[in-house]
Amino acid sequence: MDWKEAVLRSKVWLITIILFIFSIFVLSLSTGSLPIHLKEVVTTFAGNGTPQQELVLYQLRLPRMLIALLIGAGLALSGAILQGLSRNSLADPGILGINAGAGLTVVFCIFLIGENKNTILSSPGLLPVFAFIGAITIALLIYSFSWKGGIEPGRLLLMGLGFNALCGALLIILQLKMDPKDFQQATIWLTGSIWGTQWPYVWALLPWIVILSPLAFFKARSMNLLQFTEAVPVVLGVNVESERRILLCLSAALAGACVAVGGGISFIGLLAPHLARRLCGANYFSVLPVSALIGALLLLVADMIGKNLLAPADIPVGIVISVIGAPYLIFMLMTRKGTGMAR
Repeated sequence: MDWKEAVLRSKVWLITIILFIFSIFVLSLSTGSLPIHLKEVVTTFAGNGTPQQELVLYQLRLPRMLIALLIGAGLALSGAILQGLSRNSLADPGILGINAGAGLTVVFCIFLIGENKNTILSSPGLLPVFAFIGAITIALLIYSFSWKGGIEPGRLLLMGLGFNALCGALLIILQLKMDPKDFQQATIWLTGSIWGTQWPYVWALLPWIVILSPLAFFKARSMNLLQFTEAVPVVLGVNVESERRILLCLSAALAGACVAVGGGISFIGLLAPHLARRLCGANYFSVLPVSALIGALLLLVADMIGKNLLAPADIPVGIVISVIGAPYLIFMLMTRKGTGMAR
């Protein structure tokens, strides 16, 4: 397809996904362990609802759903950046160890603080900072150990898998040394539970997504050039290694902030960019915004399923996404050709 057709197709999909998000958002507001009719939802937002309806909508459902949208968009952008950086559609912050590194840092801090363990989990502003430190540390270690006269995307991916296994092992060791109550809390968080459903967690995560997302969109041109052999971006004046370091840090920052609030949610960063390329082609000017919207939609749907399927019990969204993502990953591996980007 020519570029005009590609741009038109991307705009159509952007509008379509936004409409889907709006529809699911409205539906999710009215469903849960305490169903609220759509008419009552409108009445409550107009200021005429009961105190119970206001509590459920304003203090429980609305912040939780906004958190799901922010985390979904952030993880999808992180995955899209990693896939562009490594030229591999199997790259994902959950698979490459960035999520695990962020989670390891937070759990390690909880473990060290001792009797005041809950102070970190009750401090929304601190969580993204600790998770960012862990994510960026793992990202830099992956980059450093992958360096061999330059960075080869395949080696970067394999090194990430190794660090993911290492962080997973260290997480298990730390959890085994915790008391049972903290072990259970850490386990639920690491499975990908949107436990931070209060407004302070929304305000803690929002600046990270608002600041880092435009930076990711700004790097779309560089990501397009990195899809060619290294000689092409060099001829066009792009410092390849510098761009790779910046993109890796940007991906780690997005993933770390999202893990801090949502726990270890995998597969969003794998599924969303892959679906975006299927829908609108390989141009990262389109892939990045479409990926962000698909990620937000996927996590919002997963959250709605998780809170309704076994209500009043709540299934962590990470488990719901894994049930969806694992079969899709198997499908990708079975239909994958060569070592490059699966289109």
